Formats: sequence, structure tokens, C-alpha cells
Amino acid sequence: MAHRKAETLSLFQEGDAFPDGFSYVPDFLTADQERYLIDSIALVDLKPMIFQGFEAKRKTASFGYDYSFDSRVLSKGKPIPMPFEPLIAQVAAHLGMERADVAELLITQYPIGAVINWHRDAPPFQRIIGISLRGDCIFRLRPHDKTLQGRKSILSVPVRRRSLYVLEGQARSEWQHSTLPVTEQRLSITLRTLLPGVRNTMHE
Repeated sequence: MAHRKAETLSLFQEGDAFPDGFSYVPDFLTADQERYLIDSIALVDLKPMIFQGFEAKRKTASFGYDYSFDSRVLSKGKPIPMPFEPLIAQVAAHLGMERADVAELLITQYPIGAVINWHRDAPPFQRIIGISLRGDCIFRLRPHDKTLQGRKSILSVPVRRRSLYVLEGQARSEWQHSTLPVTEQRLSITLRTLLPGVRNTMHE
């Protein structure tokens, strides 16, 4: 992980505190791999995302496991489509984990102007892995503890198309993340692992 941390640190302004557990890999995908994934996503039926009764300004499709923010329940979802298996295998090999560790694949389409508000991911998930396609975005991090929040506590990271980022450890549990409005249509694929033992507590 040392080389990835060095790459990430170079993106921050000098003197910024680096959240342990955040890593960033530019050019993780080739242009051909990106095109393959974009073409594969074009065959997926994306639906407007509904969050707490409101329609968000983006479309999504979830596979593997689904988490309902309304009922706060994790349930077994649709199988992950085969065209995305090579990406999962590549990510798993890069991070030194098993393919079976990847429990969810989320596809998101962001129109121009779309944002992601400050949040932490759903509680059952442990490691969050994001892959950007077609467009760039400005990814932001800030402490979850409100007493530590302020303008100077926000870290802004330019996340480029074909790159990969990872949130785990403190960056996952003690920091929130968001994105600024995108200036071009962007696609993302988010892979998530489950906390140990979560599968054993579910009624599938």
C-alpha cells in the first residue's frame, strides 16, 4: 500500500492531514478497459435513485447485496453480471483479497451538475472501492466528528477517469466523503465488501 499512499499524498496540499485508509491509483484501467465497461453499462437498466423518499439526481443499478436506507436492512440482490467479473478480479488481485470478498457492485450515472452529499457508506459494508469512468470529479473528505469539521478540515482530491480509490479503516469509519457537481457526464462503479460475519446473520 505504500506506493498508493505516496500517489495519494501528492494530490493534497502540503500540510494537509492524510486520512489513514484512503488510497488512490490513477490510470488503474486502460482506455480499452474503460470502453468495455462503458459499453457493458449501456446494457444495464439504470433507475433513478430514491433516497429517503426523494429522487436523487443520478441513476443506479445494484447487484450482489442491497441496503435499504429506509428499513436499514441488507438483503440479497441480483447476481453481478458476468461482464463486470474481469474488473472485480483485477481489483481483487490489486488489493490482495479474494474475489468472494466483493459483495456488492453498484453502477451510478451522474448527469452534469450531479453531486454526492456528505455521508459515510451503509454500516454493513467494510471496504469501499470506487472506479471512475468517462468523466472526472472532485472527491472530498472531512472528519465525521462534527467538532473537527471546518473549511480547513476538508480535503479535495481530483479523481480522474479510469482511476481507482479505496476507503477502508479510519478513512471509512471516521471520515465522511462527498463530491462537487460534475461538469460532464460521469459513470462510476463502486465495489463493497461486507463486515466479517454479516453474511452469516442474513436470511437469504
